Parts: sequence; structure tokens; C-alpha cells
Amino acid sequence: MRTHKIQNSQNPISSRSPFRKGSLAGLLFLGLAVSGLGAERDNLDQRIRNLADRFEAMQAKPNKRISPEVLRRAHGIILLDGTRAGLLFAYQHGGGVAMVKDSQTGEWGPASFLGANEVSKGLQIGGVRSLTVIVITKPDATWALVGPINKFGGEASGTAGNATGRTEGAFSPVEQPAMVYSDRHGLYAGAAIKGGSIWPDTDANLAYYGLPLSANEILFDGKVKPTAAGKELTQRISESSK
Repeated sequence: MRTHKIQNSQNPISSRSPFRKGSLAGLLFLGLAVSGLGAERDNLDQRIRNLADRFEAMQAKPNKRISPEVLRRAHGIILLDGTRAGLLFAYQHGGGVAMVKDSQTGEWGPASFLGANEVSKGLQIGGVRSLTVIVITKPDATWALVGPINKFGGEASGTAGNATGRTEGAFSPVEQPAMVYSDRHGLYAGAAIKGGSIWPDTDANLAYYGLPLSANEILFDGKVKPTAAGKELTQRISESSK
């Protein structure tokens, strides 16, 4: 008696099917993308924690700390961590976060990520790492955080080891006073004319919160809550305001 092979009609897609290969490739790509986003979020978490550590270190130095009175009057705050290196021409690149205080509860909200750069020209040599803290003391000035902030001016400096800068001034686009503090480490000397800007980092916000949120939605619309790392940073700021 002859036997016949019966085709399996319930599996019409063979292992060699382009559709199956495409599906596997798509799943693999999706897995790598999710893994990459997770790693990026961890890096951004660490960036906030580094800012918290550097802020606390600055507050431990009597000649550099921000006074509790200034922090209590704050309506918004920017923390930037950057590095500068140059010989005759210097470029500084950094990043950080902005936060706004709720006027009713007095609590700090979630962090919105920022990018920053600065270009200087003139006779200068050396390298330095700096923490810059901008304390916004006027409620209307906090709206500047949702768009690019331009900074400009001249600088004459000479630092060895640690140095501090503490100034009071205005920044564009909102001409309102802000207290600016800096904690610098390294060796840097020169006279320069500089210009640069600070802007919302939408890519970092997307990677961190998993949503395509604007700085306005993060800072003012309550679309997200502070993360654990963000709470750690705001707790240290609040402790320094006591």
C-alpha cells in the first residue's frame, strides 16, 4: 500500500518566508531600541545625581555656597555641568536641568533637560570643569526656561585650582534679574569675548520620560511627576534653603 505525505496546511508560512524573516528582524530591532532607551534613561538619571552631588559640594564651601535666603526666593533654577578646554580658542559644552517651584505648595517640580554651549575667542589657555547654577528670582522670568536662553558678554579671568563666580544680571529673552553662581575646578587663564546659549533638550526629555513632551509641558503643565533622581536633587536644594 502506498503512503502519501500530507502537507501541513496549518503552517502556510515556511521558515524561509521573507515575512517571517522580516518579523524577526523587526522584533530584534524593537528589542535593541527599547534596550537603548533604557540605557539612555540610566545615563540621564546619573546626570541628575551628578548635579545633585556637585551642588551639595558647592554648598559645603562657605565662599561659594548659595545663601538660604536666595534659594527661598527662587521661582526657578538651572544647573549646568560643563567643561572648557582651549588654546587661543575655547569651546565649552555641557548639559543640565531646569526646574520650577510651585508657587502654591513651594515644592520643586520635575526636571526638564537642557543643552548648552559657549564659544570664546581671545588669548586663553587651559582647561576647566564648572558647575553653573542660575537662580531665577522673578516669577515672570521662569517662562524663559521653555525656549532658548541667550547669554553674552565679556570675561577676564584667571583661575588656579578652585574659583568661584557670583554675579547678578539679566538674560534674554526675558530681561529679569537672576543670580548666577559658578564653581570651577582646573587651570584656566585668559581674556575672552564669549557668546552662547542654553536650550531645552527635547531628545533627552523624550528618552527620560518616554513621551514627546515640551519643556512647557514638563515644567508648567504637570504632564509628568518628579523621578527618584529628581526628588533627590530637589531635596538637596530644599535643605540648602533652610
